[in-house]
Amino acid sequence: MLELLSAQPSLLISLAVVLGLLIGSFLNVVIHRVPIMLEREWREQCAWLDGNEPAAAQAAPYDLVKPRSACPHCGHPITWYENIPILSWLVLRGRCSACAMAISPRYPVVEALTGLLFGYVAWRWGATWATPAICLLLASLIALAFIDLDTRLLPDNITLPLAWAGLLFNLEGGLVPLPEAVIGAIAGYLSLWSVYHLFKLITGKEGMGFGDFKLLAALGAWMGWKMLLPILLAASTVGAMVGISLILFAGHDRAKPIPFGPWLVLGGLIALFWGDELLRFWLG
Repeated sequence: MLELLSAQPSLLISLAVVLGLLIGSFLNVVIHRVPIMLEREWREQCAWLDGNEPAAAQAAPYDLVKPRSACPHCGHPITWYENIPILSWLVLRGRCSACAMAISPRYPVVEALTGLLFGYVAWRWGATWATPAICLLLASLIALAFIDLDTRLLPDNITLPLAWAGLLFNLEGGLVPLPEAVIGAIAGYLSLWSVYHLFKLITGKEGMGFGDFKLLAALGAWMGWKMLLPILLAASTVGAMVGISLILFAGHDRAKPIPFGPWLVLGGLIALFWGDELLRFWLG
């Protein structure tokens, strides 16, 4: 199979794009449901600590599979032909077939973004074991970015397995030698941890969440310590530009925090695809 895909790069890229579209559709479920699942879990734990029977224990199952996807406005169950990536949204003109309420364009955006990135990875790394591994990394990063945009949360049940997966992938030098990956994970966590505590010491406020530390640790585990500086520079630059633009042109409240996770994800993508070129440029 690998020989066939190696001989037919266009077939490999096409398969990667289709798989990316399908996984992108699933990522929309992850982005929507994981924060709700976490909140239900926290409420259940609080109820147990208070000595009460948690309401979630008596409720219907709620996870990434159950209940079936439905319109949030009218409860219309989504049929299989209404769930075809991008195409269904276009055919339905971005509206529910039952109540005609608008369906967010973010759904096809996530699907298209995942498909394009998977296709690029297949073109870049070809028919090697690096391709599915890096696609797993990208899918996780996309989910984390959009969850953080919605809720300002970077769930441990995604960031921590992602960090371990990066170390495992680099066990035999997947992207970088294992020592660079281990140092990258440690330095990634400690760098933002230090910034957090220094900022809190000076201002008395929390400048970021602990999830940002873990996300940068995961990126360091995948790409090594040398890529931490490009990641942080790209994330800080783009994040600052977006934040200033929101304050100046969109009336964003300066006291309201802006998620840093999406910009770390963007910095990670830049470092993954063009990090070596950036390092050579900066180092002359």
